[in-house]
Amino acid sequence: MIGMVMFLVALFMLMLGFPVAFTFGGVALFFGVFAEGMDLFAFMPYRIMSVMQNTVLMAVPLFIFMGVILQRTRLAEQLLTSMGRLFGGLPGGLAISTILVGALLAASTGVVGASVVAMGLISLPVMLAHKYDKRLATGTICAAGTLGQIVPPSIILIILGDVLGLPVGDLFKAAVGPGVVLIGLYIVYILVVTRFKPETAPAMPKDNSVSRKKEIMNALLAIIPPLALIVIVLGSIFTGIATPTESSALGGIGAIILAIIYRQFSFQMVWDASKDTVKVTAMVFAILIGATAFSMVFSYTGGDYLLEEWMLALPGEKWGFIILAMLVIMILGFFIDFVEISFIIVPILAPVAEALGINMLWFAILIAMNLQTSFLTPPFGFSLFYLKGVAPPEVRTVDIYKGVLPFILLQVLVLAMIVIFPEWFGMSSSY
Repeated sequence: MIGMVMFLVALFMLMLGFPVAFTFGGVALFFGVFAEGMDLFAFMPYRIMSVMQNTVLMAVPLFIFMGVILQRTRLAEQLLTSMGRLFGGLPGGLAISTILVGALLAASTGVVGASVVAMGLISLPVMLAHKYDKRLATGTICAAGTLGQIVPPSIILIILGDVLGLPVGDLFKAAVGPGVVLIGLYIVYILVVTRFKPETAPAMPKDNSVSRKKEIMNALLAIIPPLALIVIVLGSIFTGIATPTESSALGGIGAIILAIIYRQFSFQMVWDASKDTVKVTAMVFAILIGATAFSMVFSYTGGDYLLEEWMLALPGEKWGFIILAMLVIMILGFFIDFVEISFIIVPILAPVAEALGINMLWFAILIAMNLQTSFLTPPFGFSLFYLKGVAPPEVRTVDIYKGVLPFILLQVLVLAMIVIFPEWFGMSSSY
């Protein structure tokens, strides 16, 4: 039972707010020494070396760099301004624009925090000025910002590809369908709400100084550059021209070209973006190394066998396991980050899924969709904190919490659709 005890101790320390990487490493060291002594960690340097030589994980810093560069080009501001003018004349038009811009930012940057903050600074004041309901406005921004979790190129899909031993390109392809369905449901929800309660999202007064043709041209000029980058990066992966790692390098170069096009390029910007990339990458890899030590000790003490034996005995076999796994991941997402869940929980669940004959590609997409809700679920959803940090004083935390609830339900609905009807998304639940 040592492995189960160390898992509970690590979870408790995470909830108390201890740093993630040091929690995993510290708990592993304490229980490893207790169970076997320091000799257990003799192979740890080789494990760390294999992590650092992993070519799949090289895509993580490169995609982060691409996202940070694009975030500094004021891409979000230009997209929101153009799309807002294009759709603002419709009831709920600003909210629809926010969803579409969130989808474009997700496919071009994949940085959830940057997307939520950018839209919170630019879109939220405009929606509030036009008498939008605070709950609808804040919920829309949080939901649109978190699309970067499921829409490729998503960092979580790269991590899951490494953890589960799946081709990242296949994961990107499989995630397109659920991402598009989720975006569509968000827009349908906004249209339904504004149809029955138009006062929650009034249409913007038309600006007669700008012709409709000019509005469309401005929107196209704002959309085409990031859309071209998306096509190049994802197209090179889907057609087999480049691996995800190679395409991430291509994306970094493309982001710099866009910065030049938007006249935001400077060597200082590249330097600052590089430093931000190193900070985020160091955090991810520190957690990965701590999780590697944790999983090594957990496996040595027999925790994985005990858990596998218990899960294989669940009623309903495959479906009982899927329901329990999704519930566990969703509940943990209320309290801890997707990186910790990916590196600690997923490796524990993966052997059981394989033993039950579950299609691991389908299982990975379920996990990715589930982890997306962790950014929205109170009390510790990161998107909620990102938005609250830039929201005007009149927007209360409870407004944001209430605003995201319908979008959480929509995410759960898409998750259920993937579980029940995987063939709709070109997948199968079994090998």
